[in-house]
Amino acid sequence: MSPADTEPRQDGPARGRPRSEAVEHAIIEAVMTLLEDGLPLAEISVERVARTAGVGKATIYRRWSGKEELFVDVLRAAEPPDPELPGTSMRDDLVVLLEALRRRGLAGRNSAILHHARAQMKSSPNLWAAYHNTVILPRRRLGLEVLRRGRENGELRTDVDIELLNDIVVGPLLVRTVLRPDADLPDDLAERVVDTLLQGLRPANG
Repeated sequence: MSPADTEPRQDGPARGRPRSEAVEHAIIEAVMTLLEDGLPLAEISVERVARTAGVGKATIYRRWSGKEELFVDVLRAAEPPDPELPGTSMRDDLVVLLEALRRRGLAGRNSAILHHARAQMKSSPNLWAAYHNTVILPRRRLGLEVLRRGRENGELRTDVDIELLNDIVVGPLLVRTVLRPDADLPDDLAERVVDTLLQGLRPANG
């Protein structure tokens, strides 16, 4: 038995069990190693990850329900972390959200792991659904909440369609990071996008 698999164990269900960051890190690093070696996601089994990490399969299943859930955490680990919103104004929060999107775009360009994993993820319906539900949707909800607060605080016109506006806000960053991966992503892009949009969206007396 390997050192990584000798963490203290308790009887009973896994719910509430203390999680070992060292073991989880070893498992996530094992997946990244396999991806770096050029192995397609479809060929990375839980058994192979366990063998590479030097742990038992049960150690992985105590933490993740399956490899789709594990892969989502691997992608999260390879991406920049989600930001803390300043909460000072709608404008400031939007800039922080778009800056995080810009940084994730840069990470995708500079990380072979992210580049290949994202490309392969679209061909795996289960993995894409897991990533969409646990990563993309919460980020979208956060953006919608920022815009709703802005409308309630008088920073936006009251007739603005929040769902549509959220798509308009993130659209320029998605174009440059997904549709035009060679497009420029300057440091001030988030501020320029937000300020350009808000100039036409503030109330007439704002």
